[in-house]
Amino acid sequence: MNMIEKIFESGLWNSRFIIVLAVIFGLIGAVSLFAVASVDIYNTAAYVIHTYTTHAHPEHFHEEIVGGIIGAVDLYLIGVVMIIFSFGLYELFISDIDAAKDEHGAENQLLAVHSLDQLKDKISKVIVMVLVVGFFQKVGHTVFTGALELLYLALSITAVAVGLYFLSKVGHHDH
Repeated sequence: MNMIEKIFESGLWNSRFIIVLAVIFGLIGAVSLFAVASVDIYNTAAYVIHTYTTHAHPEHFHEEIVGGIIGAVDLYLIGVVMIIFSFGLYELFISDIDAAKDEHGAENQLLAVHSLDQLKDKISKVIVMVLVVGFFQKVGHTVFTGALELLYLALSITAVAVGLYFLSKVGHHDH
């Protein structure tokens, strides 16, 4: 019975290597998002240059430029989520990343993850930033026709600011 138990436990323990699939495809997703966002920025810059060289100034020119750039920032942030996710899963289930350590063996804390709660916290903070960027992208394309709509805008911006303030306090314990 002892031999079967050892084989089973060894197989069970080694099954954690399936996580490598999530790590690899998470990184592929991040690279894809970075590539698409970079093409979006390039296309936006080309549009700006073309618009100014033809001396044309479309009606919603500024909104289109800001929307294109904010959309790209949104994709970059989602790519960062994928990178944090991939690094975190690898460090939690497979091994510490030796290349992330300096010459003295001290770990770089930027992407270091030591628990699922830390991974969740890092990812959730970036996801909140994605939502904030998406919110401001939508606001940029909204037409306000009355004072009540502007009041709602002011209240929503205040709510976002308060939320970001409290989010920045998470994990910081002052004694």
